[in-house]
Amino acid sequence: MLNILLILLLQLLYVPIYTLRTIFLVKNITTLAAVLGIVEMLIYVFGLSLVFGGDQSFIAMFVYAVGFGIGIILGTKIETKLAIGYINVIVNTQNKNIELINMLRKNGFGVTIFTGEGRDSNRIRMEILTKRNRENELLATIEKFEPKAFIISYEPRQLKGGFLLARLKKHNRN
Repeated sequence: MLNILLILLLQLLYVPIYTLRTIFLVKNITTLAAVLGIVEMLIYVFGLSLVFGGDQSFIAMFVYAVGFGIGIILGTKIETKLAIGYINVIVNTQNKNIELINMLRKNGFGVTIFTGEGRDSNRIRMEILTKRNRENELLATIEKFEPKAFIISYEPRQLKGGFLLARLKKHNRN
């Protein structure tokens, strides 16, 4: 019974570490990904040795699989809380909402404004780059001032130069 609980615990450690390592690799944080990879493999090998050592019971294999599934959920929740990286949010509105723009800038969001041609009329497009951990705050502010805004949010693959990026990185160190 102790082995079964240990297998579950190891999976609940292994899979979130695996998830975070993968995310760090994608975000080009390779040193941390490498360290997590070492820890991940130690846990993985030890866990498998428990499953395949001795009597190789079905229960041990089942608990290993269940732990993997629960670990995925746990790893995803941890990654969501960490919110590593940046997002780019594009907001399309019918009118130039100066109150919204000023509030976003007051709250430290960099806003670039474009005028575009929509099907029936001109549209205002705001482009906002921010850290992922501020996404909910940003979306709530937009919703408060422009509940009918069309919003697209995505993670940029590479960032280089610009006033806002330097400010975001400087703010991140403090």
